[in-house]
Amino acid sequence: MEELISMPNHSLIAQSLHCAEAKVNTNGDGFGIGWYGHKPEPGLYRDTQPAWGDENLLSITKQLKSSLFFAHVRASTGTATSRSNCHPFAVGKWMFMHNGQIGGYDDIRRQIEGMINDDFYRYRQGTTDSEALFLAMMSHGLDVDPVGAVQQVLTKTLEIMRCNDVIAPLRVAMALTDGERLYAVRCSSDKIVPSLYYRLHNSNLSVVSEPLEKGGQGWYEVPCGHIMIYGGDNAPCFIPLDIPEEFCKVA
Repeated sequence: MEELISMPNHSLIAQSLHCAEAKVNTNGDGFGIGWYGHKPEPGLYRDTQPAWGDENLLSITKQLKSSLFFAHVRASTGTATSRSNCHPFAVGKWMFMHNGQIGGYDDIRRQIEGMINDDFYRYRQGTTDSEALFLAMMSHGLDVDPVGAVQQVLTKTLEIMRCNDVIAPLRVAMALTDGERLYAVRCSSDKIVPSLYYRLHNSNLSVVSEPLEKGGQGWYEVPCGHIMIYGGDNAPCFIPLDIPEEFCKVA
């Protein structure tokens, strides 16, 4: 994992201290990694320390090798800095992480959580809008139809915001996986779309918020308003999201 998390000159750990394209400059409200090994369910290591100050993270990434892993550094959008609020989140074989926000979340939190059925609400550990989106997608059939679940939850979230006259935007750059396929989504209800890039090299796909090397050669933007799907063979495919047109704005 260190080849992506700590070694590049603009690695994830470097971005936790100084990022170039995010809404805030520093992502110091915790971090997390999740990976798949010999079991279908992913392993998680999350903490509230800044990623740049955790020696255990450096040690672990030197030893861990996985064919599919997530890594995330967090800048809170208003919820507490706690381990349960650190990404990635996992339920069963599924893993999820998100950069972005649900505008006006404090005012509509109860309605957003209303999209989560009882079978999955019991997995609710933290207070973030990101975890709520994930569990809502699980409740809407993520395990059966991932694209449909993503579209339904994003559309319903936007409808809840509209009905409550929320002016703040819904911004999404998220990644989901069942351990076999990777799904990445990028969209926004305003013109400030969270960044999301991908690079395919020798059938190895990397998806990042910012290119891992200065200059960004060889990295391409995930198209706004699309879901990218990659199963480990050939190139990723891009499917336009069937969501309200105004939710596919390009920066």
